[in-house]
Amino acid sequence: MKIQKLSNWRQAHSTNVHADTNLVTPGEVDTRHGPILYVENVSVSFDGFKALNNLSLYVDDGELRCIIGPNGAGKTTMMDVITGKTRPDTGDIFFGQTMDLAQMTEYEIATAGIGRKFQKPSVFPQHSVFENLELAMRENKNVWPTLVARMTTEQNDRLDAILQTIGLKEQVYTNAGKLSHGQKQWLEIGMLLMQEPRLLLVDEPIAGMTHQEAERTAELLSSLAGKHSVVVVEHDMEFVRSIARKVTVLHEGSVLAEGTMDEIQRDRRVIEVYLGE
Repeated sequence: MKIQKLSNWRQAHSTNVHADTNLVTPGEVDTRHGPILYVENVSVSFDGFKALNNLSLYVDDGELRCIIGPNGAGKTTMMDVITGKTRPDTGDIFFGQTMDLAQMTEYEIATAGIGRKFQKPSVFPQHSVFENLELAMRENKNVWPTLVARMTTEQNDRLDAILQTIGLKEQVYTNAGKLSHGQKQWLEIGMLLMQEPRLLLVDEPIAGMTHQEAERTAELLSSLAGKHSVVVVEHDMEFVRSIARKVTVLHEGSVLAEGTMDEIQRDRRVIEVYLGE
């Protein structure tokens, strides 16, 4: 199905936008028109260098999307813009139909339901897997409530389900610092899941992993699609092929090509600038 641009949708429904958005609970991500993420004509410059150049990207609700491209293509800047770390010079970025990410802080964006996992895992090494997940729970993080709070049955059930998802039930009381590199990556994904995100941005998830860990990571990310929207930036083409449903290729801050992995690998432009002969 062809995705209708947010700007076009707003123009076509300009007389009904206010009434239509009233059908959505405040704070809820409005994906009734398909996409959960709209990046439209976004440009970002650093000292005259255009890191993003009229970038337009649309991600459907529940989709697993892979982003590839050469160094300097704009992949990291794209994620920085989506999460509020970098402000765009021009363009629109919306989470669903109504949340203007360009007007929101990093904290507000994270609270709205966008989680980002960086390449290097950031867990609490002196705390157990259980404690890491508990600390990440989307609750009041002020000191006093944290000290006196007890987990509800629902919260315990959610934590147990996430332990099952990330494959760390047997390590639940192991300090995170003793986990393998791959297990730390899975724990961090679990910590993001504890915050109940709708969209996950995952940067080079298998860097430094063994082959077996990479295979398990592919299974994990694939299992998240549907309930979550997942955007994966990765250089390993074998890994991308194992999980890719749709691939976007960035080059010089813009979308160079988009399609299935087979289509991308046959695209002469992609071969020339990234995959090589």
